Amino acid sequence: MVSLLVTLSRLLKGISKSVKDKNFQALFILILLMLVSGTLFYTEEEGMSFVDALYFCISTLSTVGHPNFEPQTTLGKIFTMIYIVVGTGLFLGLMFYVARGVFVRKDDGDKKENR
Repeated sequence: MVSLLVTLSRLLKGISKSVKDKNFQALFILILLMLVSGTLFYTEEEGMSFVDALYFCISTLSTVGHPNFEPQTTLGKIFTMIYIVVGTGLFLGLMFYVARGVFVRKDDGDKKENR
């Protein structure tokens, strides 16, 4: 339990450091737009409920995937292929900034800036 709390604390500190970065903010907004557009698309084109569409979008962007759903329409399949490629790149970029916030110490960042 202590290990979980320490890890969670480090993750939250990493996120709080990352939020100040303009690139992180841009990626975060783009991911939110991806989630909204994907959710709206799947509710309209594939007839999914709002929650199911949002769940599918989040599981796709986080690279977990959804084992029980595959698009039924040709447009849905094309959209999903593009959504996976673009969304995964954005999500991994966002995770890079969080990881950097977790692992880079403040004094390391100051040394790099002074060079």
